[in-house]
Amino acid sequence: MPAAPVCKIGHPVLRQKCASVPHKAFKEEALKQFLDVMVDTMRKQNGVGLAANQIGLPIRAAVLENRTGARYPSSDSFKLERLLNLRIVQYSKKTEEDWEGCLSIPGYRGLVARAKWVVYEAMDESGRKIKRKVSGFHARVIQHETDHLNGFFYMDRMKDLNHWMHLNEFNRQLGLTVKEHD
Repeated sequence: MPAAPVCKIGHPVLRQKCASVPHKAFKEEALKQFLDVMVDTMRKQNGVGLAANQIGLPIRAAVLENRTGARYPSSDSFKLERLLNLRIVQYSKKTEEDWEGCLSIPGYRGLVARAKWVVYEAMDESGRKIKRKVSGFHARVIQHETDHLNGFFYMDRMKDLNHWMHLNEFNRQLGLTVKEHD
């Protein structure tokens, strides 16, 4: 399955609130093929998550997977998830700050406070309901992708834009060798 181009910051589709996926679409092969394109695009871009609007379609679909690699080397891994009509129903009161990047804003990182854990609801590609509580990096990715589905970027959540920097400077200041791509 070929990867799709990723829309970059400034593209109007990224600021739209995405529409719910209708139940009848769960039976259509086109939805499954679109999710395959999303997974392929996320993996080829070395990402850990991708929202449908990032490849131009404003529907509430997200894919995520972390096989621990060059982009987020110290993060916990989690298996591939294909989530439709994703929404967060509960957030922890406690937050933690960590660095985030975005495939739609390549080459930059920002320090973002996120809930330590969340409970989310979604549907899988077969139409089965999912309700899960996740924590740590997995919760951060769910929050990041849910923000995309609601038309937000991680910088919208930053308390201080002085903690937003180019990846080269990020690596220099933190003594790291994080890469966008392998």
